[in-house]
Amino acid sequence: MSDSTETRRSGDRRSVSIRKLFWIGLLVAIGYLVVNFIDVWVASLRQSNETAPAAVVLGAAQYNGEPSRALRGRLDAAAELYGAGRVELIVVTGGGQAEDITTEAKTGYDYLRQTAGVPDEDLRLEVQGSSTYESLAAVSRFLRAEGVDKVLVVTDPYHSRRSQLIAGEVGLDASAYSTDGPSSLDRLVRETLGVAVGRIIGFRRLDNLFNQ
Repeated sequence: MSDSTETRRSGDRRSVSIRKLFWIGLLVAIGYLVVNFIDVWVASLRQSNETAPAAVVLGAAQYNGEPSRALRGRLDAAAELYGAGRVELIVVTGGGQAEDITTEAKTGYDYLRQTAGVPDEDLRLEVQGSSTYESLAAVSRFLRAEGVDKVLVVTDPYHSRRSQLIAGEVGLDASAYSTDGPSSLDRLVRETLGVAVGRIIGFRRLDNLFNQ
């Protein structure tokens, strides 16, 4: 057998091995994404029945102090928890854009005071966060200083799993309490990608990639 023939066969074997590794890697990646999608989807259907010292309302859009539909839904859900005695404190979160006259947190604070009658001493504000990670990291720092590490994170269903995982990463024992908001397929897919990547590289690094 000539050297050229042996070299060609060796090259063919390497090519087959590379193709096999490619397909194995692709199947593993698809399987990983499917598992994470199911996790995100199941979390969007689940409702916590736990109690906790505090509810953390994740921010959403506001318009000159008027909460958007998404933010109002989260605030109403937190007010229900408070009224039912399932939480003692409500933490409202979220900063504002450069052109805003107020923040998401202050909008939530005003809404809960005026609409739900939550007293000032049972409200906390986090006004700097521009992402879920930043808000929950800040909340973790000041709540743990008050001796609180167990919370109910109030957000939309599709956002529940990632919020819970981020809360765990920053040191909070969190369960998700969902609003009645929609969970469209595109939102579930986006959350799946965020959860899948965050579990590999960490949610802090993921946040840094998108908030530089």
